[in-house]
Amino acid sequence: MTIEVTNLPTSGITCANCKACCCRLEVMLITETGVPKEHIETDAWGGEVMKRLEDGWCSAVDRETFMCTIYENRPWICREFEMGSYECIDERKNM
Repeated sequence: MTIEVTNLPTSGITCANCKACCCRLEVMLITETGVPKEHIETDAWGGEVMKRLEDGWCSAVDRETFMCTIYENRPWICREFEMGSYECIDERKNM
């Protein structure tokens, strides 16, 4: 029996050309993944979110490489936001 995999990203987006577009979005922390406290702030409603710096980017993103400095401890939402997905491509268009 052969299983055909469909709906795979075909956009050509890889870690080498990602540009970390999603790292400008607000990221709510809804599960414990070990995000270091220096990257967490409290929003106006009392929820924990990833800290963003004055430039609008997540504080955990290395500004030279656009790679996550806490990748192993990144929030659940970051783990679920699939590279090359519809949402990813949409954010890249808006950047």
